[in-house]
Amino acid sequence: MERIPVYQPRLTGNIQRYVNECLSSGWISSRGEFISRFENAFAEYVGASAAASVSNGTVALHLVLEALGIGPGDEVIVPSFTYIASVNTILQTGATPVFVDSLEETLQVDPQSIAAAITPRTKAVMVVHLYGHPCDMDAVTRLCEEHRLLLVEDCAEAFGTRWKGRHVGTFGDAATFSFFGNKTITTGEGGMVLARDDSVMERCRRLKSQGVSPVREYWHDMLAFNYRMTNIQAAIGLSQIEMAAEILRDKLQLAQRYRDGLQGLPLRTHDPVGDVTHSYWMCSVILDDPKERDSLRQHLAENGIETRPFFPPAHLMPHCRAEVDLPVAENIGSRGINLPSFPDLVEEQISRICDAIKSFYR
Repeated sequence: MERIPVYQPRLTGNIQRYVNECLSSGWISSRGEFISRFENAFAEYVGASAAASVSNGTVALHLVLEALGIGPGDEVIVPSFTYIASVNTILQTGATPVFVDSLEETLQVDPQSIAAAITPRTKAVMVVHLYGHPCDMDAVTRLCEEHRLLLVEDCAEAFGTRWKGRHVGTFGDAATFSFFGNKTITTGEGGMVLARDDSVMERCRRLKSQGVSPVREYWHDMLAFNYRMTNIQAAIGLSQIEMAAEILRDKLQLAQRYRDGLQGLPLRTHDPVGDVTHSYWMCSVILDDPKERDSLRQHLAENGIETRPFFPPAHLMPHCRAEVDLPVAENIGSRGINLPSFPDLVEEQISRICDAIKSFYR
């Protein structure tokens, strides 16, 4: 039986041509023309004034937190229902993550929970656009403006996601994206940073490149990092941007096929709520009964179908455990499954997945 993975990237288009150009030119490290070409194409796609490429999505988060001046003594509000990188990067700056709850319907952070968590030490709010659905950016930006808080958008899973027609990542003081191999567009490893203020963007560019002086050769006047993307990664990224519209279209069709194929079962699909564009990084189902989640995943594995469980809430992790009451995060974290979500799934495979889920409930 052919195994169906949870994800595999679409590696067609101009990838080979662009990578071969890197090889023939000798520019394979963190310099070369594809770096700026990819950054400019990405910024244009999402509607930002500029973008800075980095080596992965996690360092992108750490970079913007450092560039915004977040550190010891500061509190950063973050949803507990998220991938752990969102929390780890806050801890790495010396700041304190303050965990808040999420919304059952959208799976995104609950603005009311954010409002209740604000203290005099709160410096920033980090929102995470999970699985391709946007957070309520009207409510979150209003809260940040009222309380004069920095806003960071973790868009690692949200390339192609829009709130009221506007691409996520363009609402905050800074935003980050991931191009890991299972993301909607990929560079293998890689990430991107956006910043509203030109001075913050300039600080990101210097911090990611060892803090080198812009006017004096091999002079470094700040403690900084090597978070640079390679020219080969950027070449792959540029070819992916060129295919982005068709990849997103095919993922939207896949989500609809799951929605149609799984009707009438004791579960729901993760559907868009409101005036939003759901990019369906992952096509997810939320079971009515959490006790069935692991059994269903085992049943699918026995039928050659790989799945992923939803993220366990971060406030339950040993290194950042917090004694807080976040019932929605804990509930949805125990009920969710990510199904195979790559754009090249064919009709026969989709039917096989849906039939396997139906057979579990029979």
